[in-house]
Amino acid sequence: MAKPMQIFTIGFTQKTAEEFFGLLQDNGVTLLVDIRLSPNSQLAGFTKQDNLPYFLDKLIGCAYDHEPRLAPSKELLGAYRQDKDWAAYETQYLALLAERGVPGALDKSMFEKKRACLLCSEPKADFCHRRLAAQYLQANWDGVTIIHI
Repeated sequence: MAKPMQIFTIGFTQKTAEEFFGLLQDNGVTLLVDIRLSPNSQLAGFTKQDNLPYFLDKLIGCAYDHEPRLAPSKELLGAYRQDKDWAAYETQYLALLAERGVPGALDKSMFEKKRACLLCSEPKADFCHRRLAAQYLQANWDGVTIIHI
């Protein structure tokens, strides 16, 4: 029987650094998995990839990993920003994950050994690819519970 696994998700916009790191710490997250297409964009603020591993380690003792296989493609994200067609985006994003060989291409043991949290920018998971990625992993790995923080 597979070991039960929790996958957390979080978005950083509309959160202060104190709220963001506090939520991670309060939920015992030990690995932040960055699934953003552009982890160093101007919008990233305190979550820029160049600084985030330092903040995570020094503030809450958390590791950092960037996992571009869970990021949308530039074309897919651009199309969604133009037409706002969530149903089309969802279908195409899930097809992209399948094309990339997710979840087989990921190190599942990394998620089993640590309390992993998928990071993106959207404040809520409803219309964010982090929810889709977590659900895709849940559908393909036994015993996964998703917690959006």
